[in-house]
Amino acid sequence: MNAVNYITRLLLFFILNFGALGIGGLFTNKGVRSPWYDGLQKAPWTPPGYVFGLAWTAIMICFSFFMAGIKDAAKETTANTWNALFTIQWVLNVAWNPLFFKWHLTGVALAVIILLLLCVAYMAFISFKAPVLYALLIAPYFIWLIIATSLNTYIVVKN
Repeated sequence: MNAVNYITRLLLFFILNFGALGIGGLFTNKGVRSPWYDGLQKAPWTPPGYVFGLAWTAIMICFSFFMAGIKDAAKETTANTWNALFTIQWVLNVAWNPLFFKWHLTGVALAVIILLLLCVAYMAFISFKAPVLYALLIAPYFIWLIIATSLNTYIVVKN
């Protein structure tokens, strides 16, 4: 792996991933501190609000490293496939915030987060032939999406 190419890809994925968080944040407004969200019946396992920001920061750091190296490490999967999967997950990730927090379409947001979970699960699955490091780098994203999907599901069912 060429170090310059890797660093360039890493910087690109940092920009894209944190850009997605920034765009999502524009639609979140007060998010977990909003009167609407505060009034919802939430799952007993809902973490405190500050955990969401910390979790997404750690996830996007790991995911940036994952994406920067996976194209070289998982040679069975083409670069076009990785680009398509990344784009799909990026769009789904950005779309969830306005659906949930701005327009309060919790059911539609649930469908989007389930699709996002499936996309990231598929990315994890096809990366299994790569070194174990890559599984470890995508694991936080996958685990968090399972938790987030359960939180979204609880809100849909209880509200």
